[in-house]
Amino acid sequence: MATTRTPKPREGAQELHRAGLKATLPRLKILHMLESGEHPHLSAEEVYQRLRNTGEDVGLATVYRVLTQFVDAGLVIRHHFEGDRMVFEMNAGGHHDHMMCVKCGKVFEFHDPAIEERQRQVAERAGFVMEEHALYLYGACEGMKKNGKCSKK
Repeated sequence: MATTRTPKPREGAQELHRAGLKATLPRLKILHMLESGEHPHLSAEEVYQRLRNTGEDVGLATVYRVLTQFVDAGLVIRHHFEGDRMVFEMNAGGHHDHMMCVKCGKVFEFHDPAIEERQRQVAERAGFVMEEHALYLYGACEGMKKNGKCSKK
C-alpha cells in the first residue's frame, strides 16, 4: 500500500542522489508530493496543478520530464489505464494491483494473496515463467454508483 511517511528534504536529496539524479527544487517537490502518501496515484497534470496551487512556478513539460526521470531511475512506477489515464506512484518495492473508478477516475490499490496464487498457478500450468504482471479492475466506486459523488476522495 502507499506510504504515509513524509520525507525530510535531506532524505529526498539523498534518495535522488542514490538514483543518479541531481537534487533540483522541482525534483524534490515532486518527490515529496508522491512520497507524502496523501494522494498516492497522481497524473502529471494533477502534480502540475498541485504545484501551481502552492505558488510554484513550474511548467507542465518540467513535470513530465521529472516524472519520466523518476520512472527511468526506478523511483516511480507509471500505470497506463484505459481511457488514456496515466498515473504515477512511488515504487515501494511490494506488489499490489489496482482498481480504477471509470466515473471519477480515482485509483485504488488492493492486494489479494488468493488472486496472486491463482495467477502463479495459471502461468505454471502453461509453462510460462512470469516475470511480472499487472491487474487492473475497472468499475464504479461505491459513492459514484450510489450518489454520483466519489466516496473515496
